Amino acid sequence: MMKIRVFRFIATCLLFGGVLSPSFAQDKATYAYLGLEPDIVTNYVGQSARKLGYVRVTVELMINDVDNLEVAEHHMPLLRATAIEIFGRQPEEKVKSLTGREDIRRAILKALQDHMRQETGGEVVKNVIFTKYLYQG
Repeated sequence: MMKIRVFRFIATCLLFGGVLSPSFAQDKATYAYLGLEPDIVTNYVGQSARKLGYVRVTVELMINDVDNLEVAEHHMPLLRATAIEIFGRQPEEKVKSLTGREDIRRAILKALQDHMRQETGGEVVKNVIFTKYLYQG
């Protein structure tokens, strides 16, 4: 069973002297978080062709609207496969560095957004978050 966590965020909420800004009611944004479960576990390319490393990552997708949660769940196999494919193409240096990790996260986000745009005609995935990131190589 996929774990789904829904949170409501206030996009901008300014509190001045105990009074909320007048735009408070209009600036609400509702995001949902959907975990790619189980964790992504895959190989990456090591320094030599004979050596492979592996990475285990817990990935949470920030869905741009609670109403799109079912759409994202429906496309979960595509979303998982895309993340696994991108990790599998990464060189060891990228997997092990903080800047490389951020590059991988951005590549996954862009690919997921492109796939969802092709499949649904809209942006469903707002962000990708790594909550656990382990590698061995």
